Amino acid sequence: MHLGWFTNYLPPSWKAEFSGRAADTWMSGDFHVNLARRLEEARFDYLLLEDSSYVSNTYGGSFELELQQVVRAPKNDPMPLAAAIARETRHLGLVVTANTTFYPPFLLARLIRTLDHLSRGRAGWNVVTGAPDQALANFGIRDDALRDGVSAHDLRYDMAEEFVDLVVRLWESWEEDAVVADRATGTYVDAAKVRTVDFEGKWYSSRGPLNSPPSPQYRPVICQAGGSARGRAFAGRHADTVVALPKGVEQMRAHVDDVRRAAEAAGRDPAACKVLFIVTPTIAETDAEARASRDRQFARRDERALRRLAMMSGGGVDWSGYDLDAPLPALAQDGQSTTAEFARRHAGKTFRDALAEDQTESVELVGSPDTVAAQMVEALEATGGDGFLFYSGSGELTMRFVDEVVDGVVPALQRAGHARREYSATTLAGHLGDGA
Repeated sequence: MHLGWFTNYLPPSWKAEFSGRAADTWMSGDFHVNLARRLEEARFDYLLLEDSSYVSNTYGGSFELELQQVVRAPKNDPMPLAAAIARETRHLGLVVTANTTFYPPFLLARLIRTLDHLSRGRAGWNVVTGAPDQALANFGIRDDALRDGVSAHDLRYDMAEEFVDLVVRLWESWEEDAVVADRATGTYVDAAKVRTVDFEGKWYSSRGPLNSPPSPQYRPVICQAGGSARGRAFAGRHADTVVALPKGVEQMRAHVDDVRRAAEAAGRDPAACKVLFIVTPTIAETDAEARASRDRQFARRDERALRRLAMMSGGGVDWSGYDLDAPLPALAQDGQSTTAEFARRHAGKTFRDALAEDQTESVELVGSPDTVAAQMVEALEATGGDGFLFYSGSGELTMRFVDEVVDGVVPALQRAGHARREYSATTLAGHLGDGA
């Protein structure tokens, strides 16, 4: 199975047991470089760096909850971090999030290609389209059509389709063998193998060509994380790997089927789009100890509810006006799949209980390393998925959790023949295509 890790460039765990000093040193990038080294030791496919670009004061008109809970801030830009990690690793893929609403296509194409050069072929771009009002305001975007809602959601995907098309054309504006470095003729680049793209779309245009030469992957890996129907269709057309967060086996299977159908409809090999589910396993030496640890986590209901409330307060809804101990209020179906799914899954519960029980994981994994490994294999066999992305909530990641996965679960998967023991490729595209 394919294995990845999902995280962000903000403080890891800073107040829990086994937090160490990471919260004091995270801004240097050392914590994340160390994380990447450990993932490479375990032969992971890639590290995915999430991003967002605003500090929310939606909840009660204040930044207090957002900053107290370390949800979206403080956070640094993941692009330079990926370059730093590239220098300290040799095999691990590096997937960086960049929002199509905030980057010009030419700039994004050049950044990802440069990262592919710096990493010697291990770069990927996680395509994100979501743009809350407060993020739009940071960039001076006042277009009401891009505001949150069903129409905005669909419009951003319409724009992203064109955006990705242009980025790929810019990558392909140089032929793979355009750099000849011919000393006899004094020619570094064969101009006949570089061409303009002359792209004129509804939202974007570019003369091209890109001014960066072809990188080791030529076309860097594209990742996509949208869970809506539109997002799954987009993934099937464009993505090489998908970040998936459906809840439960039935929805996991449906998610995979939707992506595969969209890929086939686009003329692609459905198996070429690798679907990885987000998981946060609870691991201990024995199954009983792991269940006890999980129970202790869920016993901290108020703490869990507060963190989830902070996460949900990044959009346009001010949840401060809702009684946490009243039944879950009717939630607007605003086109955001996570909100709609939250309302469906927790109907009839109090708001506090719904928040406390809601998990950022597709399937619950609890047990010893061997048990968790077996649960992972069972989930993939039942859903047709391709692998997993390990995740720990914002501000909650510890190296102890990393060690439990890297030194416990991954060796169990390797012993059973379900995870690679060695890299067989040198590029991220190669990792995804090697069938491991």
